[in-house]
Amino acid sequence: MRVIVFGATGMVGQGVLRECLLAGDVEEVRSIGRRPTGRRHPKLTETSVTDVGDLSAIADTLKDYDACFYCLGISSVGMSEQDYTTISYDYPVAAARTLARHNPGMTFVYVSGAGTNVESRTMWARVKGRTEVEIIKIFPNGYGFRPGFIQPLYGVMPRTRTLKALYTLLAPVAPAFIRWAPRYATTSEGLGKAMLRAARIGFPTHIVENKDLR
Repeated sequence: MRVIVFGATGMVGQGVLRECLLAGDVEEVRSIGRRPTGRRHPKLTETSVTDVGDLSAIADTLKDYDACFYCLGISSVGMSEQDYTTISYDYPVAAARTLARHNPGMTFVYVSGAGTNVESRTMWARVKGRTEVEIIKIFPNGYGFRPGFIQPLYGVMPRTRTLKALYTLLAPVAPAFIRWAPRYATTSEGLGKAMLRAARIGFPTHIVENKDLR
């Protein structure tokens, strides 16, 4: 299986990248983004782009892939809806359309988040809901993944200092929270494995809630 990962430097992307590199049936992982991952592995190929929303320069190299895990995201705090839409709707939809021209049967997993809803009054949830709808239109094997709280494992951590401090503070109680509230929490390992499951055998629904990431 050949896999593309967008956003492999973020917390979610780090987790899925780790699981892909460990998986015996994954022969190649291609990371696409603006920053290098810092990882070195025989399976890993990194492609740097200045504009994630325009893949035309590398489009001809994106053939014969089996799955794409789109983990690129950003906090909506302090952002206008227009700017947030550019990153959370325009970029992933443009990537999906480019990939669909070369790999119409591929599995495309878009990571949105718990609470995503196209009819929500909350800006980020509404924008990501629109993205889910488009991804599922483009790909018969398209999914919107909606994880809740994610416990980072095996060195996976957020990039920002504030989030690093928060996750460090929550680390002692996170395992208990996941054990007693599996509907609302998962791990970076569990989320990565669920994405690979989507590529291998699929899920019964195109929208995959946190409780299904098991």
